[in-house]
Amino acid sequence: MRVHHLNCVSACPLGGLLMDGGNGKASMGNASLSARLTCHCLLVETEAGLVLVDTGYGTRDVADPRGRLSAFFLALVRPELREEMTAIRQIEGMGFDPRDVRHIVLSHLDFDHAGGLDDFPEARVHLLADERDSAMAQATALDRMRYRPQQWSTRHNWEVYVEGQGEPWFGFACARELAGVRGDIVMVPLVGHTLGHAGIAVRREDDWLLLAADAYFYHGEMDPDRPRCTPGLAMYQTLMEKDRKARKRNQRRLRELGRAHGSEVTIVCAHDVLEFERLAGRRHDVPIGAEEGREPSGRQYASAGARTPVGSWRGMGGTAASPPESHW
Repeated sequence: MRVHHLNCVSACPLGGLLMDGGNGKASMGNASLSARLTCHCLLVETEAGLVLVDTGYGTRDVADPRGRLSAFFLALVRPELREEMTAIRQIEGMGFDPRDVRHIVLSHLDFDHAGGLDDFPEARVHLLADERDSAMAQATALDRMRYRPQQWSTRHNWEVYVEGQGEPWFGFACARELAGVRGDIVMVPLVGHTLGHAGIAVRREDDWLLLAADAYFYHGEMDPDRPRCTPGLAMYQTLMEKDRKARKRNQRRLRELGRAHGSEVTIVCAHDVLEFERLAGRRHDVPIGAEEGREPSGRQYASAGARTPVGSWRGMGGTAASPPESHW
């Protein structure tokens, strides 16, 4: 399978290096009071069509941010709402037909991960049942700001999975093979940031890529010996966490995974500029293909070929034969 890295709209919160550790400054080449955070999504070419892992913000968010997003988070994260950075526009720019996005796999339903769902009305959407239930409950004021039903016009396409059903994957129980998707893409529950948060693992040619989404926010948190996080992102993670013990436990498990299987798996989070640019091979603020000036591929989808990884994890992936819970 071939994996493409998309940054589907950057966040520009105030805080500078206290938030992003200087990664954004280094990338942008100038000093700023604003930090730079990516919204790292994956586009996977499979034999059955395209699979999008998370969606970032969508075109409707760009067109009507005040109607779609909460005033609190608009002011806090300050998204750089450029339509050319949305997933659908980047996919079109690569020469693909967006209708070939047959599946979307969601790490969770936060506004900056699910905003593009509306742009792919025919896609089957995969997520954990606990995430759906928590988002729908709208139990707290923060939940009502982070979970935006305005972004869920395709909820009739949701396919949900019960945590606790699945096969082991590198010591992580409960990974799930997704209905209609080969076992080369699996969902790995990483609860804590939300109650149904998951990482998404994609098998590449020689290794696995794990998009850990918001299980951590800063590359230094994965240092196995001296884990560290910027003050701003540490505060943000505390603000957003639904289960602190589970979040911290899963971060420790990810660090151990990297230590024990660093040649077999590459771990990446959703919002770290440095991680994104190392894997994508381009600046985070440039749509895929634009900086290189390459021609669109013109492919509908492909079945062969894979990027050579920057890091790696090879080998074993769990699969599950049990059917998902009925979609909602």
